[in-house]
Amino acid sequence: MTLPYASGYHAPVMAREVMDLLRPERGGVYLDGTLGGGGHAEALLERGATAHLIGVDRDPDALAEASARLQRFGERFRPVRSNFADAVDAAGIGEGTLDGVLLDLGISSHQIDVDARGFTFRPGAPLDMRMGQASADEASAADLLNTLDEGELANVFYRYGEERRSRKLARVIAEMREEAEFRTSDQLLRAIERALGPRTEAADKARIFQALRIAVNHEIESLERALERFRDALAPGGVFAILSYHSLEDRLVKNAFRDWSLECVCPPGLPVCRCRGRALGTTLTRKPTDASAEEIAANPRARSAHLRGWRAA
Repeated sequence: MTLPYASGYHAPVMAREVMDLLRPERGGVYLDGTLGGGGHAEALLERGATAHLIGVDRDPDALAEASARLQRFGERFRPVRSNFADAVDAAGIGEGTLDGVLLDLGISSHQIDVDARGFTFRPGAPLDMRMGQASADEASAADLLNTLDEGELANVFYRYGEERRSRKLARVIAEMREEAEFRTSDQLLRAIERALGPRTEAADKARIFQALRIAVNHEIESLERALERFRDALAPGGVFAILSYHSLEDRLVKNAFRDWSLECVCPPGLPVCRCRGRALGTTLTRKPTDASAEEIAANPRARSAHLRGWRAA
C-alpha cells in the first residue's frame, strides 16, 4: 500500500478517514493543532479548494517543514507556533468561527528518527523528549529522572505507562542516580532491565519511554485544557476530529464527546434539570476508527491510533 501524503518527515495516519470526518470540501476555516510534517494539512487543502487552514505546532522543525510543503497554497495556509492547548489564543481565534479542528496526538516519525531529539531508546540518545525543543524553562526527560522523588517517578510510570512494577523501577532509578546522573537512553534502558528483567520486551521499553515523554510535555494536562476551548471555537456544524495513541488520551476524548452529546449532564437524583438542558452536538464515531491492516503493514506506527469525531450543533 502506498501511504497518501507521506513524506520523509512523517506519514499521516488515516488521512482519508480524517478528511471524511472533516469534509473540507465544505470550505471555511480549519485548524490543525498538531501540524507535524503537514501531511493532514496538505490533504485538507487539496480536498477543500476554498478551505483555509491554521497550522499549529510547538516544534520549530515541524513548522519549517510544513510551511515549505504548503507554500503552494499561499494565503490559504497560516502557520502558528504554539502548544495546541494555547492555540485558540495564539492564533486569535474567536468563539464559533472554525469549521473543523484536527488533533493528531502522536509524535512525528521525524521526532522519533532523529536521535538528538531524545524520543527513541536507541543507544546513546540524549534523554530530552521536549516537543518544543530545548528551552530553559522546560524540564527534559533527564531532569525528571534526576529530580523527581521515588513516589513521583512511580506515578509517572504507573499512570502514563500502566506499568505494574512502577515502584520497583522508580527505586532502581533513584539508586542509579546516586552514582551518576541520567543523561542518555542507555542508562534508562539499564534501569528498566535491572527492575523488570533482562528479557524485557521492546514494547515494554517503548511504553516506559512513552510515559516519560507524556510527563515531560504535559500531554494529558494539555489535552484536558484544550478540549473545551476547541469545542467552543467551532461554528455550528463544525467537526472536531482527534487521533489518539494512548488509552488515557482516548478515554478523555471519548468521555468528552459523550458528555457534549447528552441533553442533560446533571448528577443522578436531581428532581429538576439544572444543567444546560441541551446537547451541544453529536458524536460521529460510536466506536473509534482504527487504521486498516494495509495501512498498518505500510506504517506500523499507525497500529495504536484511534480516530474519533464530533460535530457541533
